[in-house]
This record gives sequence, structure tokens and C-alpha cells, in this order.
Amino acid sequence: MPPITVIEHLLLHQKESPMATGRFTRLLNELILAAKIISREVNKAGLVDVLGFTGETNVQGEQVFKLDEFANRIMIHRLERAGVLCAMGSEENADLIEIPSAFPAGEYVLIFDPLDGSSNIESNVSIGTIFSIYRRKSPEGKSVTMDDVLQKGADQVAAGYFVYGSSTMMVYTTGQGVHGFTLDPSVGEFLLSHPEIKIPERGKIYSVNESYWNYWDAPTRQVVSYFKSPDNERGQPYNLRYIGSLVADFHRNLLSGGIFMYPADNRDPKKPRGKLRLMCEAAPLAMIVEAAGGMATDGKMRILDIEPQELHQRVPLFIGSKKDIQKVMAFYQKGS
Repeated sequence: MPPITVIEHLLLHQKESPMATGRFTRLLNELILAAKIISREVNKAGLVDVLGFTGETNVQGEQVFKLDEFANRIMIHRLERAGVLCAMGSEENADLIEIPSAFPAGEYVLIFDPLDGSSNIESNVSIGTIFSIYRRKSPEGKSVTMDDVLQKGADQVAAGYFVYGSSTMMVYTTGQGVHGFTLDPSVGEFLLSHPEIKIPERGKIYSVNESYWNYWDAPTRQVVSYFKSPDNERGQPYNLRYIGSLVADFHRNLLSGGIFMYPADNRDPKKPRGKLRLMCEAAPLAMIVEAAGGMATDGKMRILDIEPQELHQRVPLFIGSKKDIQKVMAFYQKGS
């Protein structure tokens, strides 16, 4: 069978996907082009002046890496010109990014993390771009409101990520299955390599930063102890695998089965709900994992059911294989 590109795959599944429209196709094309440009810079990062810090901090209070800034700039530059968006939200920007009047506006809202895992750039670890797509609620032609943007994850029309590693991959869903495409540098296209991804019901890997043990509450410690114990339902300890790059940890567990955890902790009074962002990290990955047969929760509530109150809202995240997530929720319900 000849190789299938992302757009060809979308058109082949047009009957199953209400998103297979000209506008949505254009949006995906621009996302793909932006990712190709970012991938090129990631691959030569050590050869040009894109490593290190810019000297600035982002809205999260974190130092901004040069490649972070580059990726954010490329995403905004490409997507604001696509003619299909009415607004964007980026992890790197404090406020909503409205489409300049010089460009046509559309019906979609794009929320993204331009370069997830950027603290690993200088270690040559896999990093990625996460994106989430919503359809605006207000009529086209009127000013965008925060109600158009602050929608719960269940309202997403599509979500996905690009991972820049030994190869560059795109994984996405419109709610009808999860599909992975690998960038073939010889032809410059993402080609279908992982059709119909399904995460195993129970995994064998747990991913968490255990150095925060002393900052966790009792139910969280019980959860981690369960996965380390030979007396768990798997009958042997889970293997600890933690890269510290959300996209990379999630991608591995999606393919192999497992659970990624970033619980709330009391290290920083400014971040009582943990570090990860609901709209640009947790919600899009939750849509992907559910479409692949897994689950995502904050410990008590389904991630996709959380109503966001602000653009940069943080949330605890437990995401992965269905039976592993169900066990997490049982511990939190018991401890509440």
C-alpha cells in the first residue's frame, strides 16, 4: 500500500470525521508546516544560536529558552495567517492572541504549548509541540470572547502533538481513533506509520518525579507506593521511566502502556494545583488518550469535564492506561 499523508488520511476518513473540511484541512496544513520548521531548528540546535536562555521569563514565571521563543514565534506567524482561526492561546503568552485585522479570521480557536519539555533541550532529549483545537461559540464576524476560549476539554474538535526525537512524529485525533505519522525527510511529508493506536488496558510503566515525595499528600504517596509494590494487581512492580518531558513520557506510555503522573504538591505556594496547564497540556493529551482507550483524571475528576476558569489554569494530571487510572481514582476517593 502506498504511503498515506495526514491530509490524505483525513480525506479517506471524511465520512467518520466531521472535521474533514477545507478550513480544518488548511489549519492542519499550517500546523504541519510550523512543526517541520521547528523540527528543522531542533535538529540543528547545537549548531546555531538557539540554545540557552533569552533572559526573559514567561507567564508561568519560568525562564524562556531561545528555542522556546523561536517555536512560539513560528506557531503564531504561521497560524495567524491561515484564515481559519479567530484566536490563539500559547503557554508562552500571558494573554489571548487575537488575529490581526490584516488577516482573515475563522471559526476555530487554537491552544498550544509551542515547545514542551524545553528544559531538556541541551540534553538532546525528545521534546514536542502540543495543540488543541476548539470551535468558537460566538458568531463569526463578532469580537472573540473568553467564552470562546475557556471551553472544557470535552468540547475539543481535535487535539494532537508533534514529538521531536530520533524521528519527528505527529499524533492526532478528531475523536475518531488516534493515528501517528512519521516525518520522512526524503519527501518532507508526515506519513502514516501508527494507524489506530490503542493503549493497553493495564500498563507496566509508571512515570513520576519521585524526588517530590516529601511534598505530596498521603493519597498520592499511596498511589506511587502501589505501582512500586509487587503486591499490586499486576503482580509485580511497575517499571519507573521518567524523562521529564511530558510529550516524550506520554508518547512512550501511549504506545507501550503505563501511567504518567504529575500530582499536586506543596513545594511552591504559587502552584498548589501542580505544574501542568489544563488547556495547553492536560486537555489535549486527555482527548488523545481517551480516543485510544485510556483515561485522564486530576485524581477525582475526568480531565475533559473540568471547566477552565482561566487560560493558564494548572491541574494535577494522571493519564494513561484505563485500569491504572481507575486504581488512582480509587485511592483518591478513599482518601477524600
